[in-house]
Amino acid sequence: MDQLVKWVIATNLPRGEVIAVTAWFNLVHVLNPGASFSFLADAGGWQRHALSAVGVAVSATLAVLLWRGVRNRLETVAYVGMIGGALGNVADRMRIGAVVDYLDLHWSDMHWPAFNLADIFVVGSAVLLILASFLPGLAGRRAGEANST
Repeated sequence: MDQLVKWVIATNLPRGEVIAVTAWFNLVHVLNPGASFSFLADAGGWQRHALSAVGVAVSATLAVLLWRGVRNRLETVAYVGMIGGALGNVADRMRIGAVVDYLDLHWSDMHWPAFNLADIFVVGSAVLLILASFLPGLAGRRAGEANST
């Protein structure tokens, strides 16, 4: 889904173009060669490979954890969302050297850095994992399983 939306944006909206959707939301077409908030965007190019390697390593680790079994469906959804989001941005970095961002939230002249659906999956999945850690009974069940062996 992430790659499809990025393709639609990249083929229909010239880079740097802005389409006002509401008073607080724009569609844009920007490329981010760095990480979140354009961190390392001006690092000279090495960040493309480093950030891709981190994305693949994290995705592989989460896939192994998922394969070994997680505590509930909420964690399953979170792991899958995080893997999909990370690999969506890795695909951009490997294909074009930067991540296509297209969602622009703003209030007056203050703009949140542009982001994309993959970023929403990663952040949303992290929130789900945090929520799952607070669900009653899950921590006790995990501890109980460890004590019974």
